[in-house]
This record gives sequence, C-alpha cells and structure tokens, in this order.
Amino acid sequence: MSHGEALARERFSIPQGVIYLDGNSLGAMPKATPERLRALMREEWRTDLIASWTKHGWIDLPMTVAAKLAPVLGAKASELLVVDSTSVSLFKLLGAAVRARPGRTTILTQRHNFPTDLYVAQGLADMLGMTVKTVAADEIAEAIDESVAVVTLTHVDYRSGAVHDMAAVNQVARAAGALTCWDLSHSGGALALDLNGSDCDLAVGCGYKYLNGGPGAPAYIFIADALQDQLSPPLQGWMGHLDPFAFADDYAPARGIARFLTGTPSILALAAMECGIATFDGIAMTAIEARSRELTQGFIERVEDLCGGQVTLASPRDPARRGSHVSFAHPNGYAVMQALIERQVIGDFRAPDLLRFGFAPLYNDEAEVIRAADILGDIIRTGDWDSPRFHARGRVT
Repeated sequence: MSHGEALARERFSIPQGVIYLDGNSLGAMPKATPERLRALMREEWRTDLIASWTKHGWIDLPMTVAAKLAPVLGAKASELLVVDSTSVSLFKLLGAAVRARPGRTTILTQRHNFPTDLYVAQGLADMLGMTVKTVAADEIAEAIDESVAVVTLTHVDYRSGAVHDMAAVNQVARAAGALTCWDLSHSGGALALDLNGSDCDLAVGCGYKYLNGGPGAPAYIFIADALQDQLSPPLQGWMGHLDPFAFADDYAPARGIARFLTGTPSILALAAMECGIATFDGIAMTAIEARSRELTQGFIERVEDLCGGQVTLASPRDPARRGSHVSFAHPNGYAVMQALIERQVIGDFRAPDLLRFGFAPLYNDEAEVIRAADILGDIIRTGDWDSPRFHARGRVT
C-alpha cells in the first residue's frame, strides 16, 4: 500500500511513538480542545458567570454544535440536536417512535446488537407491554411486518464492522408503515453518510468515538424534518418546553426538534464536542471513507501475510460492506491485545476472542498500519503474548 499521510493529523495531540487504533472507541484529543475549555472556564464561567448563557450563547449550544455536524452526517441542521448520552437519546427516540405507531406491538432489532441498544429496547418494551423481536442481520427485511412499530439497528456492527444497507432497510420499513431508528455510533465521522438521501427517519450516535468529542461526550439525535411535529418526547423536560423561562406548570412542546431537549445541557462537554467536530472542517466525508477503506484493506492484507492461519478475519472482506474497524479472532485475543498495548499499539478487545482495530483517517496513516501489523505478527510468531501479566483482566477491555 502507498505511504499516504493522514488527512488532518496536525489537528490532534497524540503521544509520540503511540500507534492509536482505538478511535472507534475513544477518539484522539484535538489540539484545540484544552485551550477552548480553559477559555470557557476563565473568560466565560469565571468572569461572566450566569450571564454567559446569553452573552456567550450557551443556551443555544445543543443546536449550534449540531448544525456543524450536519455535513458530516448528510443531514440538515434543523434535523440534529446534540444532547444527553447515546442510551438516553435512544430511549427518547424509540419511545417517541412507538407512541407514533399506536396498535403496533413490536420493536424489531438485530440479534447481538450493541448491548445498551438491546437493554434500552427491552426496558421500554417491558414498560409498555410490547415485544422486542431479535433476528439475524440478514433476516431484518423479511421480519418487518405490520406489527412492527420501529426497526432499530446499529449501522456498523460494533464487533465485526459489518455495514447494513441503510437505504434498503428504510425502504422496506416505510412500505410496511414502520419507522427506522439507526445507531450511528460506529459510522458517524468514519463513513460518508447521507441520512436525507437514504430516507432515514430517526438516528442517534455518540460524540466520543470518530467525532473526537472527548470521554463521555454528548450524543446527537437526528429526526427527519417531516416527522418532528408528529413525535412526542417520552422524557419531557423544561429545556424542551415552548417557553422554558415562563416556568409554566404544564408542558407545551417546543417547535421542531428542540422539543427533544430535556434538562440543562453540559456546556463544558458541548464545547469539547464542538472542537471534535471542527477536526472535520474542509474535509469531504467521501475522502474519509475512501481513506478508511485503504487503511483497513492494507491492514487486513499485511496481517494475513504475517500471521497466516493463527488469526481469523472476523470482519467482512469486501471493503464496501465494512466500516472503519477491523476485527481478527484469536483464542487468546485478550492477552494478545495487552501485549500489543505494551508495545504502544493501542486497539481493544471484544469478548469472546476479538482483537479490534479502529482506523480514523483524520489521524491514522499507512505507515502506522504497516508498523502495527508488523508488531502484531511478531507477537503472534514469538508467542510473547503468553505471559501471566497479559492474561490478567482489567475492568475495561
């Protein structure tokens, strides 16, 4: 593979000597973030105190930060909101969706979907007396019938990196009268999404992976313009009121997507998220997706050359069906990953046996891909992973 440069590595602070292949779990820190947060604390919070809600536009940050995200997702600014966590946001969207389809009894999802998505759907179904139906990924379309209120899927599978055909699922769901709600956590910021062009109804995604918003960064929600006034949020909070500072006893929904605001937003987190989104400025998502395919394909080819049959590709081989991370199975995957991390190649492990490597084209380049594969090959060849210290499990994997 060619030794091309990363698309915007100069925008990030990455420790020297580290090959960071975990941006699909926590994005690297943008260089602009520390100074932005210092300025916010020094010149806004400390100096202007509560006046900053108006003077510095804090009150509008869920909308203004979301507007900057629009080109990354192929959506309109009016269709996005940066708010809450991914799990809370998913609950809000699924709750609104089933409420908008009275008489339908099923939430349809994929078997082995990301656990929090399953838990949220199960909790909502238990509360409302509905059923969560789970099927294999390739059985989704045929399982959409008139009992289904909403289909909720993770666009890129968190283990394998397999990508759903969003437009095709949306089309089948719409024909059956069901809504779709996509989790974009492993595709937003890595693939060239077109939420409008694919007729997406609802979507949610996290801000701390490819969007580089920082640990625990807020999530974002997407609601197609045509649906916004048809949906009622199941969590009605004062920030989603038509006139929050009237302090009325009874709820009246704000116009458009703003009704999905709930409580007071985290201003420090939104400021960091804004810096993360700014790392995409001037870079086309088509270029990011193309580079992602080059990086992942080069890594697969070199690892298989070096490791032979000792690891098994657990991601789609076709680049068009793969997101921006690659997983290899190894019987002692956890220990192998710990050995890699000790040698400053940072990926992660997913049970039961997956070595997972995320490629963020903004800051990863081909030289890192080659070096990471070479180190993995050496660890497998020599058996360096088989040391007691590498088998000791930590709380975070």
